[in-house]
Amino acid sequence: MPLHLRRLAAFAAVAVTAMTLAALARSSPVVEAARVTSPQDAWGHRVGDDGFLLSYRQLVDYWRTLAKNTPRVRVVDVGRTIEGRSQVMAIVTSPANQARLDEYRDAAARLARGRGLDDASAHALARSGKAIVWIDGGLHATEVLGAQQLAELVYQLASRTDDEVERILDDDIVLVAVANPDGMDLVADWYAAHGNLDLPVLYQRYAGHDDNRDFYFGALAETRNVNRVLYREWYPQIVYDHHQTGPRGAVMFAPPFRDPFNYYLHPNVPAGIDALGAAMAQRFIDEGKPGVTSRRAENYSTWWNGGLRTTADFHNMIGLLTETIGSPSPVTVPFVAARQVPDSSQWWPIAPQTAWHLRQSVDYSMTANFAVLDYASRNHEALLWRAYAMARDEIQWGSEDHWTLTPHEIAAVDDGVASGSDGRARYLALTTRERRDARGYIIPADQPDVGAATRFVDALLQAGVEVEQASSDFTVAGRRYPARSFVVRTAQAFRPQVLDMFERQDYPDDIPSPGAAPRPPYDSAGYTLAFQMGIRFDRVLDAFDGPFVPLKDAATALAGHVIDRQDATGYAFTHQATNSFRLVNRLLAAHASVRWLTDGAFGPGTFYTAAGSDVRSIVRQGAKALGLEVRAIATPPDAAVSTVVRQPRIGLYDRYGGSVPSGWTRLILDEFEFPYTVVYPPDLDAGSLRDRFDVLVFNGAGIPPPASDRDDGGKTEPPASRPDASGPADDLYAARRGRVTASTMRAVKAFVREGGTVIAIGQATSNAARQFGLPVVDRVSSLSRDVFYVPGSILRVAVDPADPIAAGADAHVDVYYDNDPVFSLASGSRAAIDRVAWFDTASPLRSGWAWGAGHLDGGAAIVSTRIGAGRVILFGPDILFRAQSWGTFKLFFNGLLLSAAGGR
Repeated sequence: MPLHLRRLAAFAAVAVTAMTLAALARSSPVVEAARVTSPQDAWGHRVGDDGFLLSYRQLVDYWRTLAKNTPRVRVVDVGRTIEGRSQVMAIVTSPANQARLDEYRDAAARLARGRGLDDASAHALARSGKAIVWIDGGLHATEVLGAQQLAELVYQLASRTDDEVERILDDDIVLVAVANPDGMDLVADWYAAHGNLDLPVLYQRYAGHDDNRDFYFGALAETRNVNRVLYREWYPQIVYDHHQTGPRGAVMFAPPFRDPFNYYLHPNVPAGIDALGAAMAQRFIDEGKPGVTSRRAENYSTWWNGGLRTTADFHNMIGLLTETIGSPSPVTVPFVAARQVPDSSQWWPIAPQTAWHLRQSVDYSMTANFAVLDYASRNHEALLWRAYAMARDEIQWGSEDHWTLTPHEIAAVDDGVASGSDGRARYLALTTRERRDARGYIIPADQPDVGAATRFVDALLQAGVEVEQASSDFTVAGRRYPARSFVVRTAQAFRPQVLDMFERQDYPDDIPSPGAAPRPPYDSAGYTLAFQMGIRFDRVLDAFDGPFVPLKDAATALAGHVIDRQDATGYAFTHQATNSFRLVNRLLAAHASVRWLTDGAFGPGTFYTAAGSDVRSIVRQGAKALGLEVRAIATPPDAAVSTVVRQPRIGLYDRYGGSVPSGWTRLILDEFEFPYTVVYPPDLDAGSLRDRFDVLVFNGAGIPPPASDRDDGGKTEPPASRPDASGPADDLYAARRGRVTASTMRAVKAFVREGGTVIAIGQATSNAARQFGLPVVDRVSSLSRDVFYVPGSILRVAVDPADPIAAGADAHVDVYYDNDPVFSLASGSRAAIDRVAWFDTASPLRSGWAWGAGHLDGGAAIVSTRIGAGRVILFGPDILFRAQSWGTFKLFFNGLLLSAAGGR
């Protein structure tokens, strides 16, 4: 046997011995109370047994059984899922604590909010309080370990009587929840029937894997349920989110995380994460469990907001993530040379394994869970006190002159010092009064898209941010604001969340060495929600007050009303408001006449609907509910300066297994009440598309490169789409299988020539341009990452207000951009390509990171062209990004309505 393999074998033997000794050396034996139902009693299996997956139905029934077995467990309903299931949470603590839950929850809320307390009273409250720890799993439902191990966790807490568990139950209140109940049932049922995890649909109806990208916005029902528990009811000090799968050659990734951490976070957050990460690492070593990595072993950081555990960081909570290997069938721990040498990111490597069982991963999860719960128990008073101290600090910093310095600002100072400038002077220039943090933000009630403003404020409220609304007109810093304007002050506990939603993110130049390619961020580098949603707001730098009333649960629509008249022939409303498209769709559903005016009471693009008894009722209800101003019109508009709007027949591309961008598009279409049909490759292959659709939408995928772009030069055409022979014969989803081929594209091209519209978004646009032979080139696709790199950031583009696709948009809009195609007209071409939006500066960055952004200058972000009787529209940036970018929704909606405008 080679020397390195002999060493690995010896290491494995040592590891097994260490595990055995550690288990024998436990100071407190595990004693189970006989009256508590075990998993074996309930299902005849241990949690994590090979080939066994627990469904959500079984999990909930089991938790309810445990709640009957022991007063340690209480099961509560926290809301409904998108498919109507009850999303439950198990509350596990000592019986004495269960009797005082309201008291402990209220104490945690008071400390986390920091209001009405001084240091002495906070210390007293912390001493008498209990640590609150949230532990979830199953957010990504095919990562089955996360949800399965929750059953084992609650069982052990309910049944064990050793000293450690008794102490944990005395000191901690543990909140345990499945983050995606619909997905857990879907995965378990599919696995039971088919023996694999190759789901035919997304495991969250709309978002799939992106359900962990929604926690600062709250587009999904499950997100809203979790946010309410975390930020408006229970205020846990620790939020632990279980995921899968771990790094190759290891078992688990656990905190601490790699840099950068977000500079808006209170410093106690990353410090707390490091402390808990150390406690977890120590326990794994004590229990003889090698193979746990951290820090730079993976790409996870604490920069980005939006994940379940990352949004918690912006609420002064310690957000934890673990990623652990595991599967219902045994997996291997492969040999990865770099994993075999210990370093500060991996204290104890694990030898390669040929058969790693899910039950072993459950055991690792228990070690991680109990490391966290033990830490919370031993430090419960300190955790509660720090929650208050962070809130106190944030309130103070929001009440005084305070400066947040960003990476590129400091890098500029450093560059100046290197070139001989006075570093101190350059630093002081960053701390002038004009550059200080805002004391608050005012969102005027008279902005064009009040519905977007209301939805933005609702997202803040869902995430626990304190928001006020003006009861009457008021003046701040010399500007007059109307009643019902929103006010968000920064002197509040969750100030980091406030700043992160209103201010730009300045992601550092994360480049390992000079000349190297930038290292990708974990997720988005820039995502400022106010920018994405096109919100108009003012930063206020000095203390201010006014006739402000705190909002409680939800923002109400702003200024929605109808200005009516007896002789009305119809009603007009603005094209600038995103919610106007909801009203248009309600009118079209009622078979009302709707026109798109060249000009009108609300300027270019004004919508007009002829009066009628049903119309009057629809516009009155819609105006109030949607925050729209609707004006009665006495004289009908000239038909010559208007276009008839008809309900577009929309075909939305999706694929077997589910496309996340298509899922988000479905959510948007549902919310804005556009009827649509989801189409799969076999549906497109069926042909006669123009008889069924006005527009086909391809978001992110679905359009392949032309045959001439393939390696075979187009000589070998891929087979036509058909049910995959590997799938079960009775598969209900067999008709969705297949792929878009050259023959599929011939049908799509015929659809366009015959008058249909194709809308391509994001990465789908480059292939669409080549498939349709458009005389445009993607000017950035050939640039290497060390030359051009703009990962997930917000950029500003100029817009042609005369183009109907841009109707209702401002002269400049913010777009979410992630290394997407940017177009230039091909050299010598005179084709009629309409440039709808383009980059008009070498510095378009609004939030995030843009390396080599000058390459964008002059490039087109959105183009459209006529082909035959139809049209192709290319939206390079993701204008529908995760259902958050309300500021660009109307560009998409315009394209949909134009596809059916004027008749079929």
